[in-house]
Amino acid sequence: MNRALAVFVFFGIGYFLSNFFRAANAVISGDLMRDLGLSAADLGLMTSLFYAGFAAVQLPLGVALDRIGPRFAVPALMSMTVVGCLLFATATALPQVAVGRTLIGIGMAGNLMGAVKAFSAWFPPQRVATFTSLMVGIGALGALVAATPLAWLNQQFGWRDVFVGSAGVTLLSAGGIVLGTRNAPAGVLWRATSDVPDAGFAWIFRNPHFWRIAPLNLTLLGTTLAVQTLWAGPYLFDTLRLSPVEAGNLILIISAGVAAGYGSCGALADRFGARRVMTVSTLVFLAAQTPLLLPVPLPTIALAITFFLFGFSGAFSLLTLAQVRELFPPYMGGRAVTAVNLFGFGGATAIQWGMGVIISAFVQNDGGRYPVQAYITAFGMALALNVASLVWYLTPVSSGSEKRARAGGVEG
Repeated sequence: MNRALAVFVFFGIGYFLSNFFRAANAVISGDLMRDLGLSAADLGLMTSLFYAGFAAVQLPLGVALDRIGPRFAVPALMSMTVVGCLLFATATALPQVAVGRTLIGIGMAGNLMGAVKAFSAWFPPQRVATFTSLMVGIGALGALVAATPLAWLNQQFGWRDVFVGSAGVTLLSAGGIVLGTRNAPAGVLWRATSDVPDAGFAWIFRNPHFWRIAPLNLTLLGTTLAVQTLWAGPYLFDTLRLSPVEAGNLILIISAGVAAGYGSCGALADRFGARRVMTVSTLVFLAAQTPLLLPVPLPTIALAITFFLFGFSGAFSLLTLAQVRELFPPYMGGRAVTAVNLFGFGGATAIQWGMGVIISAFVQNDGGRYPVQAYITAFGMALALNVASLVWYLTPVSSGSEKRARAGGVEG
């Protein structure tokens, strides 16, 4: 197999698994709450710990990617997912399942970031966004498997056996990256040397453009993941009273939208410019959230269209990685993308948990369902955060701040 193709394929498989684990709890949420005695707040906290673990290792991951490379850094993390899956599968209460979920998130933290680092070495600079979005679009099919197919597997085998099997698949994927990929082609600079100054994270965090981009990733990715990977399921169960398989079909549509958005955003950015595409897609994302604030849930067909647009436009948060990567030299690529990704998954942690706290503040009916107003309030909070981040993203950077950022990079 061509080495560049092998890099694309093996990192794509890893990212497929990451999407599967992110989205799995939305479909099995009812079983988790019943089997483990969880409240909505417990479920929101436990599910968000995937993103907390993911975010916690982003900065050290960036250093590892730039110093030892994605070939070994990513599989080393994936071993934590294997342990987390087995702990999750055998959990009997919130503490065990929470630790398992955290370890799963830590283990999946390097898959996309490692791919972006590797692609920067293996593909031409002007095509990295296209190849990244194509891989992410294909990898996002993992969330499709975590919808209707997972609902079926859960009915046939139970969620515990599903996670035992997932541990084995993760181990095989990690082995594929070690054996089938390399950090860079011969002669390509992918890490700093004694002849190349390395300013580190200080340079990144002094850049004013970074601080326009990072909050947008926080709210876009945070809201997309909070809804797709958890709260879409309870919303459908409680407001439309759908069965797990029926809800899985609609969650499948969100995931299909995400896959389509990931697969197309890079090519659109390469043609029209990342900033312009980012602005338009965010406006679509805001519009797609608005119907979820209606006091009467939409008919199924209209909700399916809304969910697709929500997933499609939310996936354009991927472009924040490309925008930040272009601000810094290639040997800082791992740290640049993990720095902005820290905000995205920190946002997923906070928004997903925050929505659970809001929903839990409302009283359940006799059937254990939360009222539609609980979800309207939670979705409204997320929409307000997205509006604020877009306004900040579009606020121009002062010339003085830009000069100081450049000076900081030279001095570092």
